[in-house]
Amino acid sequence: MIGYTTRRVTLHPTARAVGRPVSSVMHPHRRTRQRAVLALACLTAMSAACGRDRAAATAPSARYTPQVRNVTVTTVPLLVKEQQDVLPFLKEDFAKGGVLDGKEVYAFSPSTVTVVEGDTIHFTLMNPEDDAHSFVLPDLAVSLPGQKTTTATYVAKRPGVFPFVCAIQAHLPMMSGQLVVLPAAVMAGATSSAPPAAPSGSVGHGGH
Repeated sequence: MIGYTTRRVTLHPTARAVGRPVSSVMHPHRRTRQRAVLALACLTAMSAACGRDRAAATAPSARYTPQVRNVTVTTVPLLVKEQQDVLPFLKEDFAKGGVLDGKEVYAFSPSTVTVVEGDTIHFTLMNPEDDAHSFVLPDLAVSLPGQKTTTATYVAKRPGVFPFVCAIQAHLPMMSGQLVVLPAAVMAGATSSAPPAAPSGSVGHGGH
C-alpha cells in the first residue's frame, strides 16, 4: 500500500492575492542587494568614462612645425613694345590714347604662392629680360635688375592673403600676384590625421 504525505504550502500575505507561493516573492533584502550591485556598476562605468575624458584633455595637442620652402618666381613679358612687329595691333594699343598707352603687360610666374603660417620662404626671383622690375610684399621690397637672379627671404608671420606687385608704375596693375598663408592650427590638424608626405618646395602654387 502506497502512502501519501500532504505538504502544506503557506502563502505570503502579499502573494495570497494573486495565489503565488511565498518562495516566488522576492525578499526585501534581495532587492536591496540588487540595487546596490546596479549602482556599483553605474559608478564603475561613469568612472571609466571620466578617465577617458581626462586622458583626452591632457593629451598633447598637435602642432604644426614650420617649414623652410624654396620658391622660384620668374618675370614674364606678355604684351610689350618689342612685340609690335610680331603683333601689329600693338602699335595702335601703345600709341597715344591707346589702351596700353604708357603701359606694358608683364606677369609673375607663378602668380600664387601658398605656404603655412610660420614658414620661412627662400625666394629665387628671376628676371630674364632686359627691363627692370621689382617684387614687393608687405615688409619686403626687392629690386629685380634685367637679366639677373635675385634672392630674398621672407617669414610668413600671420595667416591671410597678401598681394605682391611690381612697383614700377608702367607695369601696374597687371604685374601682380598673391601669397596665401594658411593658418598653422588648420594645418596641424590636417597633418596629424594624415600620413607624412615627402618634403616639397612649397605647399602649392598657381600661375598664368
